[in-house]
Amino acid sequence: MVPAKPSLDLLRSLTDEHVLRALMQQRRLTRAELAARTGLSKPTVSDSVRRLCEAGLLADTGQRTTGRGRVGSYYGLAEDVGCALVVTVAPEGIMAELLDAHGDVISTAIAEVARPARSTQVVEALTAAARTAQKDVSRQPRLAVVSAADPVDRATGRLVHLPDSPFLLGELSPADVLAGLVDGPVMVDNDVNWAARAERDATNSQQLDDFAYLHLGEGLGCAVVNDGVVRRGHAGLVGEIAHVLAIGPDDRAVPLIDVFGALHLRHPASTAIDVPALLAAVEPDDAQARDLRATLARAVCGVLAAVVAFCDPELVIIGGTWGTAPVVLDAIAAQFERLPRHVPIRAARFTDAPSLAGARNHALHELQAAIATSTRSP
Repeated sequence: MVPAKPSLDLLRSLTDEHVLRALMQQRRLTRAELAARTGLSKPTVSDSVRRLCEAGLLADTGQRTTGRGRVGSYYGLAEDVGCALVVTVAPEGIMAELLDAHGDVISTAIAEVARPARSTQVVEALTAAARTAQKDVSRQPRLAVVSAADPVDRATGRLVHLPDSPFLLGELSPADVLAGLVDGPVMVDNDVNWAARAERDATNSQQLDDFAYLHLGEGLGCAVVNDGVVRRGHAGLVGEIAHVLAIGPDDRAVPLIDVFGALHLRHPASTAIDVPALLAAVEPDDAQARDLRATLARAVCGVLAAVVAFCDPELVIIGGTWGTAPVVLDAIAAQFERLPRHVPIRAARFTDAPSLAGARNHALHELQAAIATSTRSP
């Protein structure tokens, strides 16, 4: 049986996708340069450029080549080709930013929230930040990506309030809040999973496909990356480690979060860890600080032992505001090496807004895909 030939419409849409992706990587190109980059013929590229300009996806930049030979026109993505909304929902506030198809941040807006945050307050702050971020663009974002400092239900995208969760009181659906402010889908995941994706996507010589990412900050969390994919579980609650049993300061097995209560390292009337107090207590070079570091390391390594036993990671990456402190990291690594099963440990590469970095990477990937395939026939 002779295989069916692709239709002319399909061939044109594939050509247009190649041209669009080339101009996402390079801000301006002539038709001759596009032909060289894509491997397409010059007539094919010229037809594609004409179609894409008519569709409002490309535009003549008004710039021309100089020097000998025929003058060429430079083309680039149209100004209103589309953008993505990236949002972080965290105890320190709501931040919304618009991202263009080249990965540049167009605008940023911040809205404060109280601690602990009520869902009604977060809804108001989220709406205000999203509206402010996009007030100067001509069209709504094509899509949105949300990072939340709370567990996220995998099926619904709603934030879930678990016992002892230090941030949000009450359930909240960022997708519902943003539905009228975004033309396309809204993807929501927790901040630790986004931070793990940022580590996975970092440019380096080592391919990072199987690792566990442990977040040690005001809150506690873990992300498991297996075969390059963040594993979220049936309900999306993989890595909620606050209630994993660990050894407390009196040698009794207690939930991990209770270790910090016993050590008086939590904020008053909250399960949020008091990071400044913890760092001040572990930094000195004296017996009391060494004992505290050993106690924290033993508790954390109890969690890591469970992670290694069930997930078999190649590497453990530790992030968070106190987890990356050298004295803490060294104590955890030394304790971990004594366990029967252990793997290498290193500090996270992303320490400044790691969840935002991961969410931004994903938003850019999805935005570029949405633009590049927008000419396909339904």
